[in-house]
Amino acid sequence: MDNFDFIEMKVPARAEYVGVVRLSMSGIATRIGFSYEAIEDLKVSVSEAITNAVEHAYHSEDSGEVTVGFGLYENRLEVMVADHGGSFDLNKVKGGIGPYEGSESVENLREGGFGLFLIDALMDKVEINNDSGVVVLMTKYLHEAGVGLDDDQISTTQ
Repeated sequence: MDNFDFIEMKVPARAEYVGVVRLSMSGIATRIGFSYEAIEDLKVSVSEAITNAVEHAYHSEDSGEVTVGFGLYENRLEVMVADHGGSFDLNKVKGGIGPYEGSESVENLREGGFGLFLIDALMDKVEINNDSGVVVLMTKYLHEAGVGLDDDQISTTQ
């Protein structure tokens, strides 16, 4: 298993906190060495995932939290966004997650899940777990060479 640092943030499930997570993610991605263009893709993807959680996970405006986890690896950044607010049990999340297929009915994920198509276009790998709430796991490789090596596998099971 790769060595990695893990950073976890919890924010209220409200739109005004999307920018806070974007700024944090931008700083993390800069530290790893991502290009400006890659950081912009990451920022858009994270914003879409959090906005999706904020808009669809909770019925009342100020209930609930969104949990965001950043896995900092030597060759990639993995970003997890969960709309159930609890801490990540990484093994459980990765054990129950599967690839996002563009052909999946968006209703199976979340009503109004258009953002997932955008995330899928901008990130190198997108995986979904919707057993209890929705967890979106997005992977961006530092160098293009990392793309496609293990497309059908969960990245930490190499």
